[in-house]
Amino acid sequence: MATKSISLPLAQSKPGSRWLRVLAGLYARPVSAIGVTIVLVFIFLAIFGPLLTPYSATEQLAGAARQSPSLEHFFGTDRLGRDVFSRVIIGARDILGLAGLGTLVAVVVGTSFGLLGGYRGGWFDEILFRLFDSLLAMPALLLALLLLGTIGPSRNSVLLVIAVVYTPIVARVVRSVVLSVKPKEFVQAARTQGETTFHILFREILPSVLPALTVETALRFSYAIFLVASLGFLGVGVQPPNPDWGLMVSEARNYVSLTPWAMYFPAAAISLLVIGVNLMADGLKRALQGQE
Repeated sequence: MATKSISLPLAQSKPGSRWLRVLAGLYARPVSAIGVTIVLVFIFLAIFGPLLTPYSATEQLAGAARQSPSLEHFFGTDRLGRDVFSRVIIGARDILGLAGLGTLVAVVVGTSFGLLGGYRGGWFDEILFRLFDSLLAMPALLLALLLLGTIGPSRNSVLLVIAVVYTPIVARVVRSVVLSVKPKEFVQAARTQGETTFHILFREILPSVLPALTVETALRFSYAIFLVASLGFLGVGVQPPNPDWGLMVSEARNYVSLTPWAMYFPAAAISLLVIGVNLMADGLKRALQGQE
């Protein structure tokens, strides 16, 4: 029973205080602090962006087409006279909403499959993860394009694609942790006491999965942001006139000699957000390892 006495207090006692220590650990390192701050700024813009922008995302200003950055238009205007600053800020809601919700669905479904498959084993685990292996055999972008070619481009389609593409990856990560935790004495004790499978999975095993799952969620979120932007750039994701950052880059690339700012600012927003999430994910990994 020594394993139980070590594992359970870490996972189950005062979870709120543990995550506060993790957050403090993130800000104790300059690099991860920068990443967390970048992500929080973009989340703030996604929530309050429409209240902060001087123009709407689709408003075409008469006589203001192709203006360079100035005090009136911080990021300039595009060839249609739309304020690039307003479109970039408002577009944060679209890309964070789609990437975040898609990642959340993938994590919930993938965690459920990973827990159940890893714990039960046998033919269920074999069939389920051979199916996931077939999905993982294709690059994420190619799989996304195949799915979107079948169901058509839309916001809901992009959301579904993110969930389908990243569920197998999350499930594999969770399953690997479950296989290492399943033989532990506290899990065997719960089975001996006649606890239900649901109780064992979500009360005994899941707390041990959470550190790895938290890091994996941050990484999937980063990849989902890039996937949403890539699909928008290719014209098969969010459709015009939505201020999708990838779509903005695609629309501006043919006019880069006339309005380079219309392409560079949304591209910079994509890069900055992806870098911020990756720095945060690396900091989360270090902070969680320090709590073990």
